[in-house]
Amino acid sequence: MKKLLTPMLLSAALAMPMAAAQANDEIGITPEATYELVQEKRDEVLFIDVRDPVEIMFIGFTDEVDLNIPYLMVDRSQWDAQKNRFRLYQNPDFAAQVEQALIQRGLDKNATVITMCRSGSERGLPSAEFLRENGFPNATYVINGFQGDSIKAGDNAGFRIQNGWQNSGLPWGSKPNPEKIYRIDR
Repeated sequence: MKKLLTPMLLSAALAMPMAAAQANDEIGITPEATYELVQEKRDEVLFIDVRDPVEIMFIGFTDEVDLNIPYLMVDRSQWDAQKNRFRLYQNPDFAAQVEQALIQRGLDKNATVITMCRSGSERGLPSAEFLRENGFPNATYVINGFQGDSIKAGDNAGFRIQNGWQNSGLPWGSKPNPEKIYRIDR
C-alpha cells in the first residue's frame, strides 16, 4: 500500500508545486515537498537560500539549493536594541539577483522560485511575497525553513529541533558550498 501511495502523493505534489501545507498559507511548501519537486523538476525550479551567508556558516546548508541570495543581510555597524541583535537590512539587489539566476538557468520570472530561510517567517515568507510583488508570480517559500521551529517547553526549550529542512531527514551539511554561497569576491 505504501508503495502505491508514495507515487500518488509525489504526483499530486508535482502537479501542484504551490500547494499549501496549511490552509492559511497559500504560498508555502513543506520541506519534503520542496525536496521532491527539486528532485523531479530541477530544470524548472530555482531553489534559493535567502539567509545571510554568515548564518549559513554556523547553522548549516543544503546543497539541494541552487544558490544563496540573501534577502535580509546583517548590518554589523548597527545594533537593534529591541531585538538584541545587529540590524537587518533588505538586499537592494535581491529581485535583480534572482532574475539573473533565472536567466542563467534559461528560465524567466514565471518559473517556480522557492525561497528558504532559517524558520520560514522573517525572511522566507517575506522574500516570496516580495518576489510576487515584483513580477515573480510563482514565488513560494519553505514552511518552517531550514532549521525549523524552537521547542517552547521542557528540557529542550529554545532548541530548533522540530520540523524544517534540517529536522526532516533531508540532506544537509555543516559547511556551505563555496560555488553556491553568496560572495562579494566574485
